[in-house]
Amino acid sequence: MVIAVIGRGMIGSAAARHLALMGHQVLLIGPDEPSDYSSHTGVFASHYDEARITRALDPYPFWSRVSRDSIARYAALERDSGLRFFTDCGLLMAGGDRNPALLQAEKGAVRDNIHCETLRGLTLERRFPYLHFPRDTLGLFEPRSAGYINPRLMVRAQNVVAQKLGVHVITATVTRLSETAEGVEIDSTAGHLAAAQVLVAAGGFSNAILPDPIPLQTYARTVLLAEIDTAEQTRLRDMPPLIWYEPGKDPYLLPPVRYPDGRTYVKIGGDPEDSLLPDEDARRAWFRSGGDPEVGGFLETLLRERMPDLKVNNLKIAPCLTSFTNSNGPAIKRLSKHIATATGGSGRGAKCSDELGRLGALVATNQPIPPWAQETLNA
Repeated sequence: MVIAVIGRGMIGSAAARHLALMGHQVLLIGPDEPSDYSSHTGVFASHYDEARITRALDPYPFWSRVSRDSIARYAALERDSGLRFFTDCGLLMAGGDRNPALLQAEKGAVRDNIHCETLRGLTLERRFPYLHFPRDTLGLFEPRSAGYINPRLMVRAQNVVAQKLGVHVITATVTRLSETAEGVEIDSTAGHLAAAQVLVAAGGFSNAILPDPIPLQTYARTVLLAEIDTAEQTRLRDMPPLIWYEPGKDPYLLPPVRYPDGRTYVKIGGDPEDSLLPDEDARRAWFRSGGDPEVGGFLETLLRERMPDLKVNNLKIAPCLTSFTNSNGPAIKRLSKHIATATGGSGRGAKCSDELGRLGALVATNQPIPPWAQETLNA
């Protein structure tokens, strides 16, 4: 049976690999990253970045489980692809000591036997002297099997292994799907294709090709990149990623990471408001815009609050987007006899994309999803 996966991003590439492991003929269809965002007229993706947080700690059991299952497969994926995309440097989750999400994550660590250290007040600040915290701060530090991944490299690793398993990768943009009694006809910039089953994993652009759009809200996101010099890189060499919980502010921080321009940046994200991108034209325009300078200014203020001693050489912003379903889970479901979808990472999808892709592969082949995922995926 030929199965086409539409979307060569984090979930789609993982799904293609898992489908090949199941013994299916697989077409993996999607465009390359554009060389110039400002002039690009095609679709975009959100994995065009060098660092995304990964961790098992999460307030929600489903997201913790898919993350743990994905992290457990990182080493094999790195070995089989020859690409190292995971930096195991730990993860710090912190906020007010009565913050509900933080307390829920702490309970989840006990429930799921996730090793983490509980740190408070001055103990927390002495452990991470480059970060500043209010005195009532509760910190949960996950020291192992957590840190950050390089999403570009992880997608490349998935594609390398998928091709070794026989997946046919097609660099193209799908423009239309037409379901027939036998399968799905696929129109693309590489010509006409056909498959018995199709799994759409095109992120925020999924509804552009689905015959019947699904409830999916896509929001603009801006990240701020703060360039630092060699001395600051040395000072921050042991810094883990940080997720900070505060009412009205939920920023995250990445430690120093070298980017393709040869410079090293500390990254911060966490938009103050959700800015809806209602259609495909708005999403394309958003990526071409380069991000929102006003949000960049807001993020700089948050960065100075958490890292007041940081010496910054230069600041720049970059665009991203996140897609949410009407529930707290992803849209991994069958839509018709021949079409299924795996999208809606809800801002959490990068770290757990391998398991989300595996679940998508199960749905695409009409196999049952595991009991622990049923409530979330059927919501």
